[in-house]
This record gives sequence, structure tokens and C-alpha cells, in this order.
Amino acid sequence: MKILYALCAAVACALFLTVMAPAQTPAPAPALSVYTPPDKLTGTPPSEIDLLWPQGAPGALGTAETDKPKILVYLPKENTTHMGILVAPGGSYMHLSMQKEGADIAHWLNDHGIAAFVLQYRLGPQYHHPIEIGDAQRALRLVRSRSAEFGITKLGMWGFSAGGHLAATAGTEFDAGDPASSDPIARQSSRPDFLVLSYPVITMTQPYAHPGSKKSLLGDDPDPALIDATSPEMHVTAQTPPTFLYATTTDQTVPVLNTVMFYEALIKAGVPAEMHIFAEGPHGTNLGQAFPALKVWPGMLWTWLQAR
Repeated sequence: MKILYALCAAVACALFLTVMAPAQTPAPAPALSVYTPPDKLTGTPPSEIDLLWPQGAPGALGTAETDKPKILVYLPKENTTHMGILVAPGGSYMHLSMQKEGADIAHWLNDHGIAAFVLQYRLGPQYHHPIEIGDAQRALRLVRSRSAEFGITKLGMWGFSAGGHLAATAGTEFDAGDPASSDPIARQSSRPDFLVLSYPVITMTQPYAHPGSKKSLLGDDPDPALIDATSPEMHVTAQTPPTFLYATTTDQTVPVLNTVMFYEALIKAGVPAEMHIFAEGPHGTNLGQAFPALKVWPGMLWTWLQAR
């Protein structure tokens, strides 16, 4: 284990590694659509779509769909696992991969008896931190407030790429809820019970930060203190949830050491963690269907989830 990790930390991961809201300044809308209506998504449509704040989201800059964070609810025929997962699609905090890293993932989860909740969170350049993490925390509280209805006893979060950064942030920046709030949703905890991070963006520090995600989330010239505050590898504690990580060494978009540094922080904090780094594969491999060597990784995840 120590030998494998040392090789990985030295950027020699050519092996298959297995180790068991403040005021906002309005800006032009992003060129890419951030939401695909359910009737345009392939596969079984969501059973419902719920606004995180039906009366309007805090810090909203307008009333367009992009100003209304929401969850798309996908329920299995039977929740045999009593588990739910909030899914955060990637897209550099500029757009959202609502099919490949949203609906497709929800269908896979449903096939395994897991309830899925795909998060449409607000994005840059219109919105910057902490709007995005606020949306994720609200979504976790909302699902947890309806856990009995959904048949859930454990609620995790699964993030892809920039969505992985959002999930990692949710796993390092959470609270137990406000018991005095008149809002029953706000009384719920925002801590995920576990995390799944697929080829995640993690750090906002150089030299391994993903430039597009950093600019979209933090703006053009963020303060160094903000950069550190939004680098979740710096904020892992013993209370960070157990985590499963997946990435590829040859990812040319998000350096694989993002995954490694979060794993290292988890191990140092004594948090249960499992990491699978494959030798080859581009960024955005989803469930690995198009890559023969990567098709096995969802099975590894399923084994890990069953242990939760």
C-alpha cells in the first residue's frame, strides 16, 4: 500500500492502482445550456422535479430556469438498499452534464435499488462561491427531510469533475442544521453520509487546479484566502464522510493528483477511503461503458456501496 501510494504521489501512476450568499454581480448568462428538460433526457424520466426554494433561491439574480436550483428525483421500483444519493453533474461550474453525469447515473443507481436525486445547481459566471455549496447543502437537507417518504436511512453524494469538487466541499463544509428554524428543511443536517468522487476537481491551488472550474467558481482574481477556503483537501477532518474515489492517470483535463491529494488527506484524518486509479482513460469517462478497461469500476463502487 505505502509503495503504491508513493508511486502515485510522485506522478508515476502508470499502473492500475487499487487502494482499498453574499451579494452577487450580474453577468451575462453562460453560452451553454445548464438544464435539459426531462423530456429530452433519454431513459425513464424523473418522477418529480423539486425546487430547492419554491419561493425563490437566496441570492437569485433573476427568474430564469438557471436561477432556480432544483433536484430531479429518480426513484427505483423498490429501494432495497434504503439508500439515496445526491448526484452532482460536472461541467467546470459553467454548464451541467445532465445526461451522462446525471440521468444516466440515476438510472444506474435505480437499477441497484438506490434512490437518486440529480442536482441542478447554479453556475458561473453568473454565480460564484458560496452559492453553489449553498445549493448542494439545501438539496441534502431537502432530501433528508423527506427520507421516510423516500425510504432512505443513508444519504450520500456523488460528484463528477467539478461536481466532485462540490461533493468534496459538501463533505468538508457542513452543519447539523438549525433546530430553532421555522423551516423544517433548514433543521436537517447537510452532512452526506458518504461520498463518491469521479475524476474530481479538488484543489483550487496551483499547480493542479483546473483553470476553468476555478474561474467559474471564484472569478478572475480570487483572494488567496478564498482559494484556500475552497480547496477541500485542506479541510478534511475525522468527521469527513467515508469516500470512494475513481480517476485515470492519463486524464489531461483534471490532473489525477487532485484525486490523490484528497485521498491522502482522508487517510491522514483517519477517514475510511477507497481509491481506484486506472492507467489510461480521458476525462469524463462516466461509468466507463466506452472503455473496456474501465467497465469494471462501477462494480467496484457497487461492492463498496453495499458495505455502507
